[in-house]
Amino acid sequence: MKLWNKNHERLFFNRCRNFASPEQLFNQTEDGRFLAYWPKSYRGRKTTLQSRNSLIGKFSEKWVADLFRHITQDKNLFVLQQAQIPSIGIGYNSPADVVIATRNKKVLRADDVKIIFEVKMSIVWNWIYDIDSDSLTEIGDYRTHKGKPSFTRSDSILKAIGKCIDIRVSSIDASKIPLVVIGNAPLSNGFCKKADYLKNAGIIQGFWSLNPYPLNHGNTRKSSHDGGYMRFDDISELKDSVEELFVNDLNFFSGMKSPEQLGKIIEIADNELTYQEKGMKFIKLINGS
Repeated sequence: MKLWNKNHERLFFNRCRNFASPEQLFNQTEDGRFLAYWPKSYRGRKTTLQSRNSLIGKFSEKWVADLFRHITQDKNLFVLQQAQIPSIGIGYNSPADVVIATRNKKVLRADDVKIIFEVKMSIVWNWIYDIDSDSLTEIGDYRTHKGKPSFTRSDSILKAIGKCIDIRVSSIDASKIPLVVIGNAPLSNGFCKKADYLKNAGIIQGFWSLNPYPLNHGNTRKSSHDGGYMRFDDISELKDSVEELFVNDLNFFSGMKSPEQLGKIIEIADNELTYQEKGMKFIKLINGS
Protein backbone atom coordinates (compact mmCIF):
# COMPACT_ATOMS: atom_id res chain seq x y z
CA MET A 1 0.00 0.00 0.00
CA LYS A 2 0.98 3.62 -0.50
CA LEU A 3 0.39 6.60 1.75
CA TRP A 4 -2.19 9.25 0.83
CA ASN A 5 -1.80 10.84 -2.59
CA LYS A 6 -3.84 12.26 -5.49
CA ASN A 7 -4.81 8.78 -6.68
CA HIS A 8 -6.72 8.15 -3.44
CA GLU A 9 -8.71 11.34 -3.93
CA ARG A 10 -9.42 10.42 -7.53
CA LEU A 11 -10.57 6.98 -6.35
CA PHE A 12 -12.86 8.60 -3.76
CA PHE A 13 -14.62 10.74 -6.35
CA ASN A 14 -14.87 7.92 -8.87
CA ARG A 15 -16.45 5.57 -6.34
CA CYS A 16 -18.83 8.15 -4.95
CA ARG A 17 -20.12 9.12 -8.40
CA ASN A 18 -21.77 5.68 -8.51
CA PHE A 19 -24.29 6.76 -5.87
CA ALA A 20 -23.87 10.52 -5.28
CA SER A 21 -24.70 13.34 -7.66
CA PRO A 22 -22.10 15.91 -8.78
CA GLU A 23 -23.95 18.49 -6.67
CA GLN A 24 -23.29 16.37 -3.56
CA LEU A 25 -19.58 16.05 -4.29
CA PHE A 26 -18.60 19.37 -5.86
CA ASN A 27 -19.24 23.09 -5.64
CA GLN A 28 -21.02 24.36 -8.75
CA THR A 29 -19.92 27.69 -10.19
CA GLU A 30 -22.21 30.21 -11.85
CA ASP A 31 -20.97 29.07 -15.27
CA GLY A 32 -21.74 25.41 -14.51
CA ARG A 33 -18.31 24.05 -13.57
CA PHE A 34 -18.00 21.50 -10.78
CA LEU A 35 -15.07 22.15 -8.38
CA ALA A 36 -13.96 20.35 -5.23
CA TYR A 37 -13.07 23.70 -3.61
CA TRP A 38 -13.58 27.36 -4.46
CA PRO A 39 -10.34 28.64 -6.06
CA LYS A 40 -8.82 31.69 -4.38
CA SER A 41 -9.33 33.58 -7.62
CA TYR A 42 -13.07 32.79 -7.80
CA ARG A 43 -15.29 35.86 -7.36
CA GLY A 44 -18.72 34.46 -8.25
CA ARG A 45 -21.59 33.30 -6.06
CA LYS A 46 -20.61 30.62 -3.54
CA THR A 47 -22.55 28.06 -1.54
CA THR A 48 -21.42 25.87 1.37
CA LEU A 49 -20.94 22.18 0.55
CA GLN A 50 -21.68 19.85 3.49
CA SER A 51 -22.85 16.62 1.85
CA ARG A 52 -19.30 15.46 1.00
CA ASN A 53 -18.06 15.50 4.62
CA SER A 54 -19.62 12.22 5.74
CA LEU A 55 -18.61 10.50 2.50
CA ILE A 56 -14.93 11.42 2.76
CA GLY A 57 -15.06 10.63 6.46
CA LYS A 58 -16.21 7.06 5.82
CA PHE A 59 -13.80 6.61 2.91
CA SER A 60 -10.76 7.89 4.82
CA GLU A 61 -11.54 5.89 7.99
CA LYS A 62 -11.69 2.69 5.95
CA TRP A 63 -8.48 3.66 4.15
CA VAL A 64 -6.71 4.23 7.49
CA ALA A 65 -8.01 0.91 8.84
CA ASP A 66 -6.82 -0.95 5.71
CA LEU A 67 -3.42 0.74 5.96
CA PHE A 68 -2.88 -0.32 9.57
CA ARG A 69 -4.10 -3.85 8.78
CA HIS A 70 -1.33 -3.98 6.19
CA ILE A 71 1.23 -2.76 8.73
CA THR A 72 0.18 -5.11 11.54
CA GLN A 73 -0.71 -8.21 9.51
CA ASP A 74 2.09 -10.26 11.11
CA LYS A 75 1.23 -9.42 14.72
CA ASN A 76 -1.98 -11.31 15.43
CA LEU A 77 -3.79 -8.03 16.01
CA PHE A 78 -7.11 -6.67 14.75
CA VAL A 79 -7.80 -3.25 13.25
CA LEU A 80 -11.38 -2.18 13.92
CA GLN A 81 -13.57 0.73 12.88
CA GLN A 82 -16.22 2.34 15.08
CA ALA A 83 -15.28 0.27 18.15
CA GLN A 84 -16.77 0.91 21.56
CA ILE A 85 -14.74 0.92 24.78
CA PRO A 86 -17.29 1.69 27.52
CA SER A 87 -14.83 1.76 30.44
CA ILE A 88 -13.09 4.85 28.99
CA GLY A 89 -16.20 6.65 27.80
CA ILE A 90 -16.20 5.49 24.17
CA GLY A 91 -19.73 4.29 23.61
CA TYR A 92 -22.31 3.78 20.87
CA ASN A 93 -22.90 7.51 20.30
CA SER A 94 -19.21 8.38 19.98
CA PRO A 95 -17.20 5.29 18.96
CA ALA A 96 -13.48 5.27 18.20
CA ASP A 97 -12.69 5.91 14.53
CA VAL A 98 -10.00 3.20 14.25
CA VAL A 99 -8.37 1.03 16.92
CA ILE A 100 -5.71 -1.66 16.96
CA ALA A 101 -6.79 -4.34 19.40
CA THR A 102 -6.01 -7.85 20.58
CA ARG A 103 -9.64 -9.01 20.17
CA ASN A 104 -11.92 -8.84 17.14
CA LYS A 105 -14.94 -7.36 18.93
CA LYS A 106 -16.97 -4.20 18.40
CA VAL A 107 -17.19 -3.71 22.19
CA LEU A 108 -13.78 -3.89 23.83
CA ARG A 109 -12.19 -3.75 27.25
CA ALA A 110 -9.54 -1.08 27.75
CA ASP A 111 -6.82 -3.71 28.11
CA ASP A 112 -7.76 -5.12 24.67
CA VAL A 113 -6.73 -1.87 22.99
CA LYS A 114 -3.20 -1.19 21.74
CA ILE A 115 -3.77 2.20 20.01
CA ILE A 116 -6.72 4.51 19.32
CA PHE A 117 -6.68 6.61 16.13
CA GLU A 118 -8.84 9.70 15.66
CA VAL A 119 -9.10 10.31 11.90
CA LYS A 120 -9.24 13.89 10.57
CA MET A 121 -8.68 13.52 6.84
CA SER A 122 -10.26 15.27 3.87
CA ILE A 123 -9.82 16.18 0.23
CA VAL A 124 -6.52 18.09 -0.02
CA TRP A 125 -6.16 19.02 -3.71
CA ASN A 126 -8.64 20.91 -5.83
CA TRP A 127 -10.41 19.02 -8.63
CA ILE A 128 -12.64 19.93 -11.55
CA TYR A 129 -15.24 17.49 -12.82
CA ASP A 130 -16.39 17.68 -16.43
CA ILE A 131 -19.89 16.25 -16.46
CA ASP A 132 -19.98 15.93 -20.27
CA SER A 133 -16.83 13.81 -20.58
CA ASP A 134 -17.20 12.30 -17.09
CA SER A 135 -13.56 13.24 -16.42
CA LEU A 136 -11.79 14.46 -13.30
CA THR A 137 -8.75 16.76 -13.38
CA GLU A 138 -6.57 18.03 -10.53
CA ILE A 139 -6.17 21.82 -10.72
CA GLY A 140 -4.10 22.81 -7.67
CA ASP A 141 -2.91 21.94 -4.18
CA TYR A 142 -4.38 23.40 -0.99
CA ARG A 143 -2.49 26.69 -1.42
CA THR A 144 -4.62 27.49 -4.51
CA HIS A 145 -8.09 27.10 -3.00
CA LYS A 146 -10.11 28.55 -0.14
CA GLY A 147 -10.80 25.25 1.58
CA LYS A 148 -9.12 24.21 4.83
CA PRO A 149 -8.36 20.49 4.58
CA SER A 150 -7.56 18.14 7.46
CA PHE A 151 -4.98 19.55 9.91
CA THR A 152 -5.27 23.06 8.44
CA ARG A 153 -8.76 23.38 10.00
CA SER A 154 -8.53 24.74 13.55
CA ASP A 155 -12.04 23.57 14.46
CA SER A 156 -11.20 20.03 13.36
CA ILE A 157 -7.99 20.03 15.41
CA LEU A 158 -9.72 21.41 18.50
CA LYS A 159 -12.46 18.78 18.19
CA ALA A 160 -9.83 16.01 18.01
CA ILE A 161 -7.99 17.43 21.03
CA GLY A 162 -11.22 17.62 22.99
CA LYS A 163 -12.14 14.02 22.25
CA CYS A 164 -8.66 12.77 23.17
CA ILE A 165 -8.65 14.70 26.44
CA ASP A 166 -12.10 13.33 27.24
CA ILE A 167 -10.77 9.79 26.72
CA ARG A 168 -7.56 10.42 28.64
CA VAL A 169 -9.29 11.74 31.77
CA SER A 170 -12.25 9.36 31.67
CA SER A 171 -10.67 6.60 33.74
CA ILE A 172 -7.34 5.24 34.87
CA ASP A 173 -8.10 2.43 32.39
CA ALA A 174 -7.16 4.88 29.61
CA SER A 175 -3.74 5.68 31.08
CA LYS A 176 -1.87 3.04 29.06
CA ILE A 177 -3.55 3.52 25.66
CA PRO A 178 -1.71 5.67 23.07
CA LEU A 179 -3.92 8.22 21.31
CA VAL A 180 -2.94 9.39 17.82
CA VAL A 181 -4.71 11.87 15.50
CA ILE A 182 -4.40 11.00 11.80
CA GLY A 183 -4.53 13.61 9.04
CA ASN A 184 -3.38 14.25 5.47
CA ALA A 185 -2.29 17.90 5.50
CA PRO A 186 0.32 19.91 7.44
CA LEU A 187 -0.22 21.29 10.93
CA SER A 188 0.17 25.06 11.36
CA ASN A 189 3.03 26.54 13.37
CA GLY A 190 0.76 27.47 16.27
CA PHE A 191 -0.73 24.01 16.52
CA CYS A 192 2.70 22.37 16.19
CA LYS A 193 3.63 23.94 19.53
CA LYS A 194 0.36 22.70 21.01
CA ALA A 195 0.96 19.22 19.57
CA ASP A 196 4.40 19.13 21.21
CA TYR A 197 2.92 20.18 24.54
CA LEU A 198 0.19 17.54 24.33
CA LYS A 199 2.77 14.86 23.51
CA ASN A 200 5.15 15.93 26.28
CA ALA A 201 2.23 16.00 28.72
CA GLY A 202 1.30 12.46 27.65
CA ILE A 203 -2.22 13.37 26.54
CA ILE A 204 -1.89 12.72 22.77
CA GLN A 205 1.02 10.71 21.39
CA GLY A 206 1.07 12.45 18.03
CA PHE A 207 -0.59 14.23 15.14
CA TRP A 208 0.47 12.15 12.14
CA SER A 209 0.07 13.29 8.54
CA LEU A 210 0.01 10.36 6.12
CA ASN A 211 0.38 12.55 3.02
CA PRO A 212 4.08 12.70 2.00
CA TYR A 213 3.67 15.32 -0.76
CA PRO A 214 0.64 17.56 -0.19
CA LEU A 215 2.11 20.31 -2.37
CA ASN A 216 2.56 20.15 -6.14
CA HIS A 217 5.81 22.10 -5.80
CA GLY A 218 8.02 22.26 -2.73
CA ASN A 219 7.50 20.43 0.54
CA THR A 220 6.09 20.90 3.99
CA ARG A 221 7.36 20.57 7.55
CA LYS A 222 8.59 17.06 8.36
CA SER A 223 8.01 17.27 12.11
CA SER A 224 7.58 19.69 14.98
CA HIS A 225 10.37 20.35 17.46
CA ASP A 226 9.44 17.53 19.86
CA GLY A 227 7.71 15.24 17.37
CA GLY A 228 4.15 16.01 18.44
CA TYR A 229 3.47 16.48 14.72
CA MET A 230 5.05 14.20 12.13
CA ARG A 231 4.72 13.81 8.37
CA PHE A 232 5.38 10.29 7.14
CA ASP A 233 7.04 9.80 3.78
CA ASP A 234 6.71 6.04 3.40
CA ILE A 235 5.19 2.93 4.97
CA SER A 236 8.41 1.90 6.72
CA GLU A 237 8.54 5.18 8.67
CA LEU A 238 4.95 4.74 9.76
CA LYS A 239 5.53 1.13 10.75
CA ASP A 240 8.53 2.12 12.89
CA SER A 241 6.46 4.69 14.80
CA VAL A 242 3.65 2.19 15.39
CA GLU A 243 6.21 -0.36 16.60
CA GLU A 244 7.58 2.21 19.02
CA LEU A 245 4.14 2.73 20.54
CA PHE A 246 3.76 -1.04 20.87
CA VAL A 247 7.04 -1.64 22.70
CA ASN A 248 7.03 1.40 25.00
CA ASP A 249 5.10 0.67 28.18
CA LEU A 250 3.53 4.12 28.32
CA ASN A 251 1.64 5.38 31.36
CA PHE A 252 -0.21 8.68 31.59
CA PHE A 253 -0.22 10.51 34.92
CA SER A 254 -1.28 14.01 35.90
CA GLY A 255 -2.14 16.05 38.92
CA MET A 256 -1.74 19.28 40.83
CA LYS A 257 -0.06 18.64 44.15
CA SER A 258 2.03 20.68 46.57
CA PRO A 259 5.78 20.04 46.89
CA GLU A 260 5.09 18.38 50.26
CA GLN A 261 2.57 15.97 48.74
CA LEU A 262 4.94 15.17 45.87
CA GLY A 263 7.78 14.60 48.33
CA LYS A 264 5.70 12.08 50.27
CA ILE A 265 4.73 10.24 47.09
CA ILE A 266 8.35 10.09 45.93
CA GLU A 267 9.49 8.82 49.33
CA ILE A 268 6.88 6.04 49.36
CA ALA A 269 7.63 5.05 45.76
CA ASP A 270 11.36 4.96 46.49
CA ASN A 271 10.78 2.08 48.93
CA GLU A 272 10.05 -0.25 46.00
CA LEU A 273 12.89 -2.47 44.79
CA THR A 274 13.15 -1.93 41.01
CA TYR A 275 12.84 1.14 38.79
CA GLN A 276 9.72 -0.34 37.20
CA GLU A 277 8.11 -0.95 40.60
CA LYS A 278 9.06 2.55 41.77
CA GLY A 279 7.54 4.04 38.62
CA MET A 280 4.29 2.07 38.90
CA LYS A 281 3.96 2.98 42.59
CA PHE A 282 4.48 6.66 41.79
CA ILE A 283 1.84 6.56 39.03
CA LYS A 284 -0.70 4.84 41.29
CA LEU A 285 -0.12 7.30 44.13
CA ILE A 286 -0.21 10.42 41.98
CA ASN A 287 -3.46 9.19 40.39
CA GLY A 288 -4.92 8.68 43.85
CA SER A 289 -5.15 4.88 43.76
